[in-house]
Amino acid sequence: MATKRSNKDQHTPLSLVEDTRPTADTMAATQASEPTAGPSEVAESAPSSPGQAPQAGRSRKVSAEKRRPQTTTDESTGTDLGSPEYYLNRELTWLAFNRRVLHEAGDERTPLLERLKFLAIAAANLDEFFMKRIGGLKQQVGAGVCELTVDGRSPQQQIEECYAVVREIEEETEALLPNLLAELEKHGIAILSYDALAKDEQAQMRAHYIENIFPLVTPQAVDSAHPFPFISTLSLNLLVSLAYTADDDEEVRARVKVPLGADIPRFLPVGDSKRFVALEQIMSHNLDLLFPNMDVRACELFHVTRNANTDHDEESADDLLAMIESEVRERRFAPIVRIKVERNMDPFRRGMIAANFGLDEQRDVFYTDDGMLAKRDLWQIALLPDQELHYLPHYPVDHPKLDSPNIFYAIRDHGPILVQHPYESFSSSVERFLLEASNDPKVRAVKMTLYRTSGETRIVDYLIEAAQNGKQVAVVVELKASFDETANIRWASRMEEAGIHVTYGVVGLKTHCKLVLVVRRDYNGLRLYTHIGTGNYHAGTARLYDDLGLFTCNEDIGRDLIELFNYLTTGYTPKRNYRKILPAPKLLKRSLIAKIRREIALHSAAQPGLIQMKMNALEDPDITRELYLASQAGVRVDLLIRDTCRLRPGIPGVSENVRIISMVGRFLEHSRIYYFHNGGDEEYYIGSADSMMRNLEHRVEVLVPVEDTPLQAELRQIIDLHLNDQRSAWDMRSDGTYVQRRPSDENGEGCQEQLIAAALRRHKEAKRLKRRKPRIMGRRNVRLPAS
Repeated sequence: MATKRSNKDQHTPLSLVEDTRPTADTMAATQASEPTAGPSEVAESAPSSPGQAPQAGRSRKVSAEKRRPQTTTDESTGTDLGSPEYYLNRELTWLAFNRRVLHEAGDERTPLLERLKFLAIAAANLDEFFMKRIGGLKQQVGAGVCELTVDGRSPQQQIEECYAVVREIEEETEALLPNLLAELEKHGIAILSYDALAKDEQAQMRAHYIENIFPLVTPQAVDSAHPFPFISTLSLNLLVSLAYTADDDEEVRARVKVPLGADIPRFLPVGDSKRFVALEQIMSHNLDLLFPNMDVRACELFHVTRNANTDHDEESADDLLAMIESEVRERRFAPIVRIKVERNMDPFRRGMIAANFGLDEQRDVFYTDDGMLAKRDLWQIALLPDQELHYLPHYPVDHPKLDSPNIFYAIRDHGPILVQHPYESFSSSVERFLLEASNDPKVRAVKMTLYRTSGETRIVDYLIEAAQNGKQVAVVVELKASFDETANIRWASRMEEAGIHVTYGVVGLKTHCKLVLVVRRDYNGLRLYTHIGTGNYHAGTARLYDDLGLFTCNEDIGRDLIELFNYLTTGYTPKRNYRKILPAPKLLKRSLIAKIRREIALHSAAQPGLIQMKMNALEDPDITRELYLASQAGVRVDLLIRDTCRLRPGIPGVSENVRIISMVGRFLEHSRIYYFHNGGDEEYYIGSADSMMRNLEHRVEVLVPVEDTPLQAELRQIIDLHLNDQRSAWDMRSDGTYVQRRPSDENGEGCQEQLIAAALRRHKEAKRLKRRKPRIMGRRNVRLPAS
């Protein structure tokens, strides 16, 4: 049975935590000394500029984005810690992260096809940036929003500054791509123009096009009788200018969509070789098939990006599922926010396209000089199986403590188990947990949150199997997971049809936490087995993302999850008594602030304070201010922040005790770890939450304490390896720019390679010890001599 999102919790944004002390959060300009980059040279990145944007459609979230921290002045230093100069901009710092991703494409230490992959990732990231972030900013401009962000910028200012940075990134991309393609040609991999093919090869490609693609191509006239046709987002299009005869002065035009899809790749191989021709090249050179006996005057490419922010007010929705389906449909027709064209496109036709979509030709039209639009499609080439051009193969190992015929016995006998993905296997840990739960006759119930999953992941199959085996199964599905709405609607419907109790969480809150609760009748009564993770229950990303998961049968944690699931499925009583976990939005933010303040209070020369956080983003102004205060008090603050970061390190008197490091490597850094020295009584937490307002105030998130000493040692190793990395680490300077550490040993391993090796060592050591385990001999039947 499926129920809509509960509306019982009249959720309002968490109020600011009161503090009469000086505060600190902000952005801007003063330049301080450059952080030490280690024993090495330094490669510079452009000024930091991030970007994910507030999720449009949730009005309270927009207001939270604008909220400014308390304006207070430190009388000892005269520092106004509410001033915008102490905040970096969210959008610009995200763009700086994307620049670091692109830098990997130019780093010769990275294998060649992996470099092409990083270039494709950077291009895809920009597409999503325009769909969500620029789209949201344009909505604010259209609504007349003039309120400044915490870093002192209006929506229009942010758009203009982002555009300038995006153009720089695209210039760097276009300078880099020809070099990569030239290197690939040395290995027999080439992307050719149609004209570069031999005549027989052109005939071969034309025949393939006629047989396999041409029936799917539909030209659409563009004239006074035929308005400009609908253009889908991220589509690649040909604008063809024609005349009926070569002597005809009157031109007509047609739009032709390049029909890319699951079975039609962008780049078509020439025969059995690793030489490719782009589909649009084949189409543009065979227009006589579409327009027989006509004179083709010009054929020009363009690519569009639409706004992806189409959220409705879910509090007024009678049927949340129908509302989300409507939003997904409307996204197809949302306003276009960007057009990309070839620079040599005719100015009149370029202006015509821009005007048709209501865009400013000077600002909203972006150009390519290399003739290749939609560079995200280069993923296809990056995935070619030329192993010498890729990273060494990586195969996740099984966690040694899960080497047991029954996973529940392993968790019960060994105590808490920390699994590190992608270094340790997702399938033999998380998927196995649900597989065994679905078939174990002693399991009575399975409860789970589902934010993103995939077809190759067996999670949904196991949940359905559990329901079919008579177990109580309840799943909280987040329908509004960005760009996965359609997939989640499909999963929810499939589970509902199998008799699973499907709910969609609490109105106004995204359910972003990653939780599984299994209720099992053990020999001594009901026991609660749980998994709490930092990443999605998605087999694909589990091989590509750095994440953590905690298996435990701790009674307090299990009871906490019962309380949380009861809240998620009803919306009743949001303020509950949790013993171990820190859930958002009711508890997590004020708990983090309290722990930062406790660190300040316990700091002394004999027992120096230390705060360390590893996360995707630090965007919340209140958390930023508290970290500034900790630095001013002398507490050392180490921040491992992948992308968006508001805080500026190294400002004298404000943040000289803060260092900020960003990691870009083979795997996407995705785990979240929070550490507090706490006067020697150390605390470690892992979970799903970044320090962003959307996570702390508008999502259901969970941090869980890791209290087992050996597991704390594993987390300490992860933190230390990241802090000391000399291969993939970038240090942020006080002006928001980053410098990459460059060790003298160019073959030095980064932290991710070291974590691969550490997981392998643990696995091998466990196997060695298992082989050495003494066997229990049976008692021999010995005949004693007669007395």
